[in-house]
Amino acid sequence: MNNSDLERVWSIAYRNLQHELGNPVVNSWISPLSVDKFYSGVLYIRAPSLFLRDWVINNYLDLMIKFCQKENREIKSIELFVSSAHSSVQEKSAVKVEKIAEKQTSEDTVALGISLDPKFTFDNFVVGKSNEFAHAAARRIAESDSVAFNPLFLYGAVGLGKTHLMHAIAWNIKARSPHRNIAYMSAEKFMYYFVKSVRYKDTMAFKEQFRAVDVLMIDDIQFICGKDSTQEEFFHTFNELVNNNRQIIVSADKSPSDLDGMEERLKSRLGWGLVADIHPTTYELRLGILQSKAAHCTVKIPAKVLEFIAHKITSNIRELEGALNRIVASATFIGREITIESARDVLADLLRTSDRKVTIEEIQKKVAAHYSIKYSDMSTPRRTRQIALPRQVAMYLSKKFTTLSLPEIGKNFGGRDHTTVLHAFKKIEDVMAKDSNLSEDIRLLTSILAK
Repeated sequence: MNNSDLERVWSIAYRNLQHELGNPVVNSWISPLSVDKFYSGVLYIRAPSLFLRDWVINNYLDLMIKFCQKENREIKSIELFVSSAHSSVQEKSAVKVEKIAEKQTSEDTVALGISLDPKFTFDNFVVGKSNEFAHAAARRIAESDSVAFNPLFLYGAVGLGKTHLMHAIAWNIKARSPHRNIAYMSAEKFMYYFVKSVRYKDTMAFKEQFRAVDVLMIDDIQFICGKDSTQEEFFHTFNELVNNNRQIIVSADKSPSDLDGMEERLKSRLGWGLVADIHPTTYELRLGILQSKAAHCTVKIPAKVLEFIAHKITSNIRELEGALNRIVASATFIGREITIESARDVLADLLRTSDRKVTIEEIQKKVAAHYSIKYSDMSTPRRTRQIALPRQVAMYLSKKFTTLSLPEIGKNFGGRDHTTVLHAFKKIEDVMAKDSNLSEDIRLLTSILAK
């Protein structure tokens, strides 16, 4: 292909990317790119920084290939490389697509970072006493033309609707103000991109991207507890956005003051605006959620069955919805009539866990007795194998038998953080697949605790 062919292919692909991704995403990540050359089936594209190149490769490369191939079948792949040098042809091409961007607008269904779940809207959020304050706060933020509270901090246990509300806010903002640039991701993802920018000595590009957004939404902020460098960067990003009157929305499993391992100055800032908690569900809310979900099911579910599930599954909304899905699947695949008796059979394992409230203290004592160690060893800093393995087994069983969050479980094991608990859980799962003795130990302890 000659230079004019390259310009044509890239300009048309750019317009298609605008239509698919929306102007805010394209202006942030695609506009800085420019076509370099085409050789042996590969379209070479320049990127101004390693950070931007990696982000595009991880998030938008497949779409770029799709739209470029649509215009020219000779293109087999795209290779992005970092270069600050631009030929006159590439500069002209970049000017052309920037002019196109000025003329076009698009409704965005994708926020910077991750795609939004179409099921997570305000219309699909069931409000009850346990979440009405958080819902009202989220609505206020989503429907305000100015920054009402900064930040909005949502917190509550796993599966109570924090992520649903955050997606709903993003959907509402995009519907009302398509031009606003939203960055929404987990704290883990934020840390991943920050570490990557440090690794490639490209932190300026990272700062420019994240400090230029109109709305920054970070889910599960507790993930950066104990991560000093990431906290430092988030602190400065936070200050920059607040100073420029940009909205910040954060979620966590605990209130700002209870985030162990979070710097005091960050705790203070996270509590600056509006802190809204989501309490454990009530029976009325659980029943309302089930009725809302059942209305869209392909099979009819008797009211008595919904009431039975609402009474029995009390841990969180995810488990509640999972129970309903299992009952619907059983009726659909097997053709079994939906009754309280059939529901009891299908949900036998969930009901056992729900009916039998096992405490972490009980788990620790049973595991300690089984492995002939002291109960106090569960909280000791000692890491000998004789103690470490039983402690990991106890953490594994604590996650399995209780509805406590990982940080809450860790607190009961000498103040360990959530990453230690998660590591223990994954390690026991991995070892069980290879070690029949450990598998037998877990089966025995499970049967003892389930009685």
